[in-house]
Amino acid sequence: MQLPAAFYLPDGDGLVATALTIGPWDPGLQHAGPPAALLAREAERVSGIPGGQTVRLAYDVLGPVPVGPVRVAARVVRPGRRIELVEATLEAGGRTAMRLSAWRVRTADSADTASPAAPHPVGPQESAPAQFAVFREEVAYHRSLEWRAASGSLTASGPAAAWTRPLCALVEGEPITPLQHLLVMTDAASGISAELDWSRATFANVDLVVALFRQPAGEWLAMDAATTLGPTGVGQCAADLYDTRGRIGRSVASLFVEPR
Repeated sequence: MQLPAAFYLPDGDGLVATALTIGPWDPGLQHAGPPAALLAREAERVSGIPGGQTVRLAYDVLGPVPVGPVRVAARVVRPGRRIELVEATLEAGGRTAMRLSAWRVRTADSADTASPAAPHPVGPQESAPAQFAVFREEVAYHRSLEWRAASGSLTASGPAAAWTRPLCALVEGEPITPLQHLLVMTDAASGISAELDWSRATFANVDLVVALFRQPAGEWLAMDAATTLGPTGVGQCAADLYDTRGRIGRSVASLFVEPR
C-alpha cells in the first residue's frame, strides 16, 4: 500500500499531520507518540548545549491532538553550560494540546565507570513479526513502524516486549533520529501490554515520563512493558527501554481507564 513518507509535512511556519499519526481511539485524533517525538525535536533545536544528552522527558497530554495542522515552540527556562531545562508546547485545534519539560546535560567520557550493559529481550532478528489489530483505519500509526514481538503478544492481554524499526520520517525531508523513534514507539507501551479489551474500555495515558541514562542508537529499539490497573479507574504502564546494545532507560505513564 502507498504510505505517507512522514508523520508530518512542512506547511509554512507549521506542520500538517499525515494519516500515519492516527491513533486507535478515534480516526480524527493523533496517537501521542508522533507529537511526543515532535516536541523532543523542538526542544533539541533550541538547546544551548550542542551535542548534549536529553536525560528526562516529561509530557503532559492536555487534550486530544487532532489530525491536521500543528505548531510547536520551545524555550530554555533554565539555561546552563552543563545542565539546562527546556520546555516545549504543541498547539493543535486552536489550543495547547501537549507540553514537554526536558532536562538536557553536557556529555563527557565516563566509560571507565559505566555500569555493565543490562541484556535486552530476545533480539529483533529472533522475534516474530507482529501487528496491531485494534486500529480501525488501514493507514494509521501502526503502519509507521515495523513491529516484532519478543515476548507476549500485541493482540492479547498481559505484559509484552516488542522491537520496532521506523518505516517513515518524523518530518518530511529529515531523517528520523533514534531518540525521535524511541518517543514515537514508547507511547505505545500501554497498547502492547493492555490488560483490558480495547472494544470495551479506553485506557488513554494523560502523561508520559521517559528517563534515559544512555541515548538510544541504531535502527531497532525495544520496550518491555507491563500495565497495572488500580481499583479507582486509574492505571499505570511501566516499560524498560532498550537498543541492541542493552537497556537505556525506563518509561512510566498514568492511564485514565473507563468503559466505552
